[in-house]
Amino acid sequence: MKPLEIKNNIFWVGAIDWNLRNFHGYLTQRGSSYNAYLIVDDKITLVDTVKESFFDEMLTRIKEVIDPEKIDYIVSNHTEMDHSGSIAKMLKIAKKAQVISSPNGEKGLLKHFNQKWNSKVVTNGESLNIGSRNLSFFLTPMVHWPDSMVTYVEKDSLLLSNDAFGQHIASLERFDDELGLAIAKEEAAKYYANIVLPYANQVNKALTELSGLSLKLICPSHGLIWRENIELIIDCYKAWAANKTVNKAVIVYDTMWHSTEKIAQTINQAFVDLGINSRLMNLQFSHISDIMAEILDARYVCVGSPTLNNQILPTVGAFLTYLKGLAPKNRIGLAFGSYGWGGQSISQIEEILKESAFETLDKIKVNYVPHALELIEIKEKLIKNLKEVQK
Repeated sequence: MKPLEIKNNIFWVGAIDWNLRNFHGYLTQRGSSYNAYLIVDDKITLVDTVKESFFDEMLTRIKEVIDPEKIDYIVSNHTEMDHSGSIAKMLKIAKKAQVISSPNGEKGLLKHFNQKWNSKVVTNGESLNIGSRNLSFFLTPMVHWPDSMVTYVEKDSLLLSNDAFGQHIASLERFDDELGLAIAKEEAAKYYANIVLPYANQVNKALTELSGLSLKLICPSHGLIWRENIELIIDCYKAWAANKTVNKAVIVYDTMWHSTEKIAQTINQAFVDLGINSRLMNLQFSHISDIMAEILDARYVCVGSPTLNNQILPTVGAFLTYLKGLAPKNRIGLAFGSYGWGGQSISQIEEILKESAFETLDKIKVNYVPHALELIEIKEKLIKNLKEVQK
């Protein structure tokens, strides 16, 4: 694939990772891209690089546009290695280039590479003139690392948005309207739910900071460039950062002898009977990152496990650790499960949901196999509780 000119003298020169299927425990069924952008002006500027193993792919694209030795600046919006991994190799070619980063970015690059480069630290709102363009830098700490920043090109109304608004998608299409909004939004939601969700306060601050900018293109570090649906994705980020939910339930569980599964199915039927959209997700078949994408806008989160060695099943324990770290807010939780003798797992689940600041419904705990009358009683009691909550 050749470089793509996305604006006059601004080129996408990144790399496509068709085979990526796991990103920090996040299942990436559609692969990903590492987006680098080359701005050709009086001073030639490369904004971000790519994962080190994809350096040659990026370099080939850069060479299609300019001699890489002529690069004057390398802007590092983020020090994580899928963004900065090729900076050291790039500097061996672009020997005169100066590395631009945030204060925390400079510290992070030194720790990552253990090399001192010709570098410049920028502060919030600072600008750099590169000829006909000014690049403005806005610090966005904890969206999603302390070093994060974005770069704005005023002349072109173009925001190089780092991890914000990104998606893990490998495709020859580079724009949201080329691949289709449904896929772009689905992957943007999954990306937010699994990477950005804990940092809602910081996202809100960043959205406020950037709200006055004219935007014709939003160019993230992963996935598609937004050009047709800019207002829509910004509205999505506002809703996600506000932890807005819809009347929807996600029922997450694992089961040993199908008893906990029977309870999960009964809980699902209670929501269905009330006209509440519901998702039933068995951890043996549903990945935790796909589950979090469903939880992103769900008001109800129900978690079930049988008891194994006085504890939660390991699959459910891992999910709860993941959920607690991502810290969704304004949720209603429900713990449930079957047990043989101790039955500690259900109370342990409930305690973790409470520690996560969830409001909780009465837990559901069944000894051994739930029989038909018990399941009827469970559903009727849950429907009654849900009606009370929804008043």
